[in-house]
Amino acid sequence: MNDLNIPEALAQSTLGIELSGDECAALAATVGMEQVAAGETLVHEGEDRRTLFVLAQGKLNVCMHVNDQEEVVYQMRAGECAGTRAFVDGSPRKAALRAEADSLVLTLEPDAFEALVETQPRLVYKVMRAIFRNTHSHLMRVNLESTEMRNYVMKTGGRY
Repeated sequence: MNDLNIPEALAQSTLGIELSGDECAALAATVGMEQVAAGETLVHEGEDRRTLFVLAQGKLNVCMHVNDQEEVVYQMRAGECAGTRAFVDGSPRKAALRAEADSLVLTLEPDAFEALVETQPRLVYKVMRAIFRNTHSHLMRVNLESTEMRNYVMKTGGRY
């Protein structure tokens, strides 16, 4: 699991959509890597950790407390990132990340990323745009699910 080509993993992630090979290499120089064993928690709900996580290999579950029980609300796929809100604004984590299987996670710290502003401003711009795009797609999915649920409850907008 340690034979990871980090620039390639970044290029194939949601953060690397617009990045050139050189930009992926520059970003790779700033990221860390964590191995997370199956069942292990990478970050807890409510934690102040501002790290941005990119799943490189394995499976991570996004878990939240619902009615005093922890529920899996989403399972991440390789290339997806988590923690965008905490990374950008420093707010506490709204969900935990727990490994479903042995996983390899790339980590990006705000200070290391912000240091690239002086030397790689286009790279920073492209990554921030990717973060916005990621957040926006999640918001659109949640809005669609909310609309479908409202239509189901109200018996409108379809055959129920």
